[in-house]
Amino acid sequence: MFAGMTGQITAGQFHEADGVEDWRSLYHLVSAYFKTGSFAKGIALVDEIGRLADETEQRHLNVDLRNAGVTVSLGLRNIALARRISAAARDLDISADPAAVQLINVTLDALVGTEVLPFWRAVLGYRQIGEDYLFDPSRRGPGFGLQRMDTARPQRNRMHLDVAVPHDQAQARIAAALAAGGRLVSDAHAPMWWVLADAEGNEACVATWLGRG
Repeated sequence: MFAGMTGQITAGQFHEADGVEDWRSLYHLVSAYFKTGSFAKGIALVDEIGRLADETEQRHLNVDLRNAGVTVSLGLRNIALARRISAAARDLDISADPAAVQLINVTLDALVGTEVLPFWRAVLGYRQIGEDYLFDPSRRGPGFGLQRMDTARPQRNRMHLDVAVPHDQAQARIAAALAAGGRLVSDAHAPMWWVLADAEGNEACVATWLGRG
């Protein structure tokens, strides 16, 4: 299914494809985490991923190597490469943990986003995509986005975290946050996102791809 897909696809179409069970959609990416348990085994997997990337002339690929495992992120349409990376991991006797991936963005509510964004771009050393989003060129830090407000909201915090999690982990993550003293602020946009807050009212959103297509 979708074997020859080369154009843009939705997260739903990605997850309907065969052979991508290791992968989870997080906003505009799909990610997988492979439990290696050592740098040596992780390097072996990264070598295979590098070979596959060279074969497919793939440039939109991010790999994070740690002692415990390797996290790989791809664009949504890269179904064939996702399958081949999973197969390479199996050949190396490396298992995937789909629940271990997430993507974090910092979001600032702003009345004059275009005026303040240059400040944040400079102070973070980030680069800009579009009119309201910054990213770390080294791919180490979280994304930074602006959310436009029509009127000031002095009674609420202006900055919050957006935490994208695998769609099948959202309810567990929310339940854990509530059990840890949090509260549900809004589920009006669920299952795309839920707004939570700690005991002092500091907010965070737990998001999934569900509802985006």
